[in-house]
Amino acid sequence: MIQDTKYKLLLVDGSALLHRAYHAYPPLTSKSGQVVGAVYGVASMLYSALVEVNPSHVMVAWDLPKPTFRHEKYVGYKAQRPKADQEMVEQIPIVKSVIEAMGILQSEVEGYEADDIIGTLSRIEIDGEVVILTGDQDTMQLVGEHVSILTPPKGKLPAKMYGVDEVREKYGVTPGQIVDYKALIGDVSDNIPGIAGVGPKTASTLLSRFKTLEQIYDHIEEMDDNLKQKLISGKDSAFLSQDLSRIVTDMPLSIQLADMEYVDIKKDLLKTNLEELGFKSLIRRIWGDEERTTKSKIPDNQMGLF
Repeated sequence: MIQDTKYKLLLVDGSALLHRAYHAYPPLTSKSGQVVGAVYGVASMLYSALVEVNPSHVMVAWDLPKPTFRHEKYVGYKAQRPKADQEMVEQIPIVKSVIEAMGILQSEVEGYEADDIIGTLSRIEIDGEVVILTGDQDTMQLVGEHVSILTPPKGKLPAKMYGVDEVREKYGVTPGQIVDYKALIGDVSDNIPGIAGVGPKTASTLLSRFKTLEQIYDHIEEMDDNLKQKLISGKDSAFLSQDLSRIVTDMPLSIQLADMEYVDIKKDLLKTNLEELGFKSLIRRIWGDEERTTKSKIPDNQMGLF
């Protein structure tokens, strides 16, 4: 648990959670025959985070299927990703309706990604802490004294909270250097090119010594010939990658702290939704043993993956 403060703002990357849930869960079906495995996974992970963080405010951000400003800068951005499975796409409205029934604000903005919404709201001035729930490691650049990343469980790996020290331990750089780190090594998942032949070890060594991408190029004459040539050849790619990797923290948003206020998800509408979906085990987790009634058509042993 994070320490008690006046405010605890939980920012959730809904798109990242949806993808993780879709690939982690079997194609479970509701009583009406809808495939709802990803719906259950998102609801389960979100509920676990609510219990762990005990937030005073919550917001869930979503990507939109339309291109963003990053696609305008680089036509290859995320170009290698296959089209989303229709089975997953069809679950998105159901996931959003469940989150709405929880009384949690959701946001999506054309031209931007969920990361940008989260990045902007993570910089809101509050007397407290911000926790970002996501499986997307791009957001590690947002970690700071009052901002942490909570990654949901994955396979046998438990949920983990990342602060400044954990980011440095994992990547060998500070959160403030993550953008430049990705500028050097690229990011296969987003098709960000980086510099050919520069890997994580070289990148962390360079940033440990020179601190920033700009300083690396200011001292390029100090490099050995092999590395120097890679840096020269990949300079344009490096600075493009830096630009693509940087999460926006000042996008225009009308969301205020009061809009994200959170009290409790134990609402009649949510219980009705979960009953219609057949999520008996999740109902028992939220409301307790009082809900141990008839068996769901969805086996409980399948519904307890997270």
